[in-house]
Amino acid sequence: MSSFFVHESSYADEGCEIGPGTRIWHFSHVMKGAVIGKNCSLGQNVNVGSKAVIGNNCKIQNNVSIYDDVVLEDDVFCGPSMVFTNVINPRAFVERKDEYRRTLVRRGATIGANATIVCGNTIGAFAMVGAGAVVTRDVPDYALVFGAPARQRGWVCECGEKLEFRAGVVECASCGKSYLLEDGVCSRSI
Repeated sequence: MSSFFVHESSYADEGCEIGPGTRIWHFSHVMKGAVIGKNCSLGQNVNVGSKAVIGNNCKIQNNVSIYDDVVLEDDVFCGPSMVFTNVINPRAFVERKDEYRRTLVRRGATIGANATIVCGNTIGAFAMVGAGAVVTRDVPDYALVFGAPARQRGWVCECGEKLEFRAGVVECASCGKSYLLEDGVCSRSI
């Protein structure tokens, strides 16, 4: 008996790695070579490429493809129908598999429904990408971005609430964690 669940309508190719406690729901496909951590949830119609890496405790909602050279660290949330890319200038008649650009989504980041992440960018730790955003450049840790193209509109706490900086230090009104904003960089203040 396996320590993970794959719905009978889904495929997990021989040679992929799936951690204990992970659940893969209807009509999904995990390709040979893919790595998925423990306690993840992959919704309906999720595709995981052979060179994709998904950390622990990630939630991938319905209709998301994690293509080759996309890396999700632990605790990442991918909203329904959000899109990753892996080639910057695709053409149907030109093979560019040797030109894939790595996309990294750092620990705790959230990507909203229908957002698009252009390949070659990094989404910072605990950053929040709004629904429908088009990310064309790196997103800093704890940044709140939205729009097309995505622009930074503020900062968010690890709990997901917006931070309201009035000086260099702020405490989250929801969970009480403290943050420091210095030279345009937001970090946890211990």
